[in-house]
Amino acid sequence: DADHVVNLVAILHESGRQKFGAVHEFGARAVAEAARSVGAGLTHISALGADLNSASVYARTKALGEKAVLETISDAVIFRPSINFGPEDSFFNRFANMARYSPVLPLLGGGQTKFQPVYVGDVAEAIARSVDGKVEGGRVYELGGPQVLTFKQCMEELLTVIDRRRILAPVPWWVANLQASILGLLPNPLLTKDQVLQLREHNIVSDQAARENRTLAGLAIQPQSIGTILPSYLWRFRAAGQFQRKPAA
Repeated sequence: DADHVVNLVAILHESGRQKFGAVHEFGARAVAEAARSVGAGLTHISALGADLNSASVYARTKALGEKAVLETISDAVIFRPSINFGPEDSFFNRFANMARYSPVLPLLGGGQTKFQPVYVGDVAEAIARSVDGKVEGGRVYELGGPQVLTFKQCMEELLTVIDRRRILAPVPWWVANLQASILGLLPNPLLTKDQVLQLREHNIVSDQAARENRTLAGLAIQPQSIGTILPSYLWRFRAAGQFQRKPAA
């Protein structure tokens, strides 16, 4: 009895039968066909960086999934969010936790890759509007926050919020690949070779999407910044938690 389907299914690394192609492409087509069979609308969540020509299997299969969806339901809504941040994110939380124990935070490739972190609440609002029929279908929307930051700037902002001093150490790409070849063998790998390929590409909203109003601003959603949201949940990584007081400037 569903009248709309939201597909949020994806994986960050492969394991067992969970392969990128099976989940991102075949799975996306299967969900779209199921929605079409009952006449339900479809909102498909892809990822900023999805590209049929990418060296990353993750990015390629994300693009193939988009293609499969639009071939099946021509008026489906596709959202491509940048890195999501929020209380349970796996980006800022992961590095903040690392900063509790390690004196060094790694900057893969020197930390110059650009990101446009987007608040999960803003992405959820965009999804809700698409379910309500307020978003034009048959289009791919790129969702990014109000700031474009390098990986290094993200780490600097993180350390400011949790009030810790850590060394930011550049890691050459060849070293990152070597580390990924080892870490990728773990059941829940911290880093894979495919993720290293993804990190070599900027993860920001395109100029074309901005011109064509295929962004949060185009949906009349004012994106929130990391400076506003991060302190609300990363306080637990401060040495004295929420009760830590910063010295007066």
